[in-house]
Amino acid sequence: MRLAGGYKWGLAVLLVLALIATGCAKKEVVRSNEEAGKTAEAPAPAPKPESIVSEPIKPETPPQEAPPPAAGTQTAMAEAAAGVAATEEKASQFDDIHFDFDKSFVREDAKPSLAKVADYLKKNAAAKVQIEGHCDERGTAEYNMALGARRAESARKYLLSLGVKTAALSTVSYGKEKPLDPGHTEDAWAKNRRGHFVLK
Repeated sequence: MRLAGGYKWGLAVLLVLALIATGCAKKEVVRSNEEAGKTAEAPAPAPKPESIVSEPIKPETPPQEAPPPAAGTQTAMAEAAAGVAATEEKASQFDDIHFDFDKSFVREDAKPSLAKVADYLKKNAAAKVQIEGHCDERGTAEYNMALGARRAESARKYLLSLGVKTAALSTVSYGKEKPLDPGHTEDAWAKNRRGHFVLK
């Protein structure tokens, strides 16, 4: 009887020891997993300023090295090139006229130049002139397009008053898109506020 009780007691002690050992092992495994998770989630230490390496900005690929365009885009590219060509400044045998800041009325100093344009058109009945309205860089693109149109129209009306036929004149506005002088000074802006006359 005593042996059976001692046996039970020894068995109970072994069972408790086994549970403790198993519990400790589980805790160790859990602790190891938690530590591994913390290690994986922990942010990398910030590099010291002297060890930061920056990559220089690569220049844009020159047009000749660009990959050939897809067949569907060739037409669009041709149209875009035609648009660029259309906005290039065309030479004129007539002097430009100039406008005051934010104004579209014909100034007195512009009237002799307009008289020369009118004389030419009256002597050459088949000739046609396109009047380009230009602005300086100040203001929005939309505002300057409208102002350039008013300037071209003002010059057109003055030429009509000098006896030029309506069919000989057309107008276009380039706003601030085609500056004659790329500077950012009063002198440059004064040059860019102009009417330009192109024989068609």
